[in-house]
Amino acid sequence: MKAAALICIAALALPMALVILFAGQNSAAETGSGSAGAPTAYAERDIPPTYLRWYLDAAQTCHDLPWNVLAAIGKVESDHGRSTTPGIHFGQNSAGAGGPMQFLASTWTAYGVDGDDDGRTDRYNPADAIYGAAHYLCANGAGKGGKHLYLAIWQYNHADWYVRKVLAQAARYATLTTTGRGATAVRAALRWLGTPYSWSGGGPSGPTYGTAQGAGTKGFDCSGLTQYAWAQAGIHLPRVAADQYKASTHIPRTQLQPGDLLFFATNPAEPTTIHHVGIYYGRGRMIHAPHTGDVVRISPFTGNTYRERQYIGATRPTLARTTQT
Repeated sequence: MKAAALICIAALALPMALVILFAGQNSAAETGSGSAGAPTAYAERDIPPTYLRWYLDAAQTCHDLPWNVLAAIGKVESDHGRSTTPGIHFGQNSAGAGGPMQFLASTWTAYGVDGDDDGRTDRYNPADAIYGAAHYLCANGAGKGGKHLYLAIWQYNHADWYVRKVLAQAARYATLTTTGRGATAVRAALRWLGTPYSWSGGGPSGPTYGTAQGAGTKGFDCSGLTQYAWAQAGIHLPRVAADQYKASTHIPRTQLQPGDLLFFATNPAEPTTIHHVGIYYGRGRMIHAPHTGDVVRISPFTGNTYRERQYIGATRPTLARTTQT
């Protein structure tokens, strides 16, 4: 991506150290696999919320591109846009690279993407730069995993130390327990962090305009978000929270796993009073669309007096109890 990217790629031979690095690196492959899990607590602290959403979303444009590898490159290149190094916000560095993902002008011309749909492709625009980086990595085989992923990172900056640094950072950003339909549902919900709450908005295909107070807002309400997330895992849930509670397998709180649905009721003894649902994220937190005026976010429910008082139970959607999409 930097000065070395101006050299004809076909004429380059991989350094022997890199060839050795690629051979039998199973642990690193798991770190940067397409099954990269939910952001760790460290990732949430270190990555600005808007950047985190862009990394998660942009990674979806390339089959099996690990979002945490994309985020690690953003960290190494510009500390997610916080660096004051010349060339991050304007101008270029000594190698001619510019923007938060450090694109050469020539590379940007070939791989730039309008990530925020404003009609412009600007390497200094964080959304554009992140989507452009995903496009570049995907074009170099990053979505295929394994050796292809390592080679794609190496193409981004031709240096052994760079590949190692990116993979080490990626490992800190994502959890490793990321298999199954629940993990798929969690990743799907995380893609929409920051999306506005819209009364009766959202469904299996994504955010929609709602009704009543949500008529002018495109987004999700609580059950619209859960319905969307689990649809991406191949399971169709009813639209209303109370019906979702009845349609899924009930599980004790001690057995919660990421992706499980958490339900809250005005009267915890009466399921007909259920008014809210969230997706269990881990460590006593959930992903949910809280209420009008708020956005899809990660919030604690363990220890939260209001949520604890209204908690009625949890369920795990399964094909046996719901309909496969």
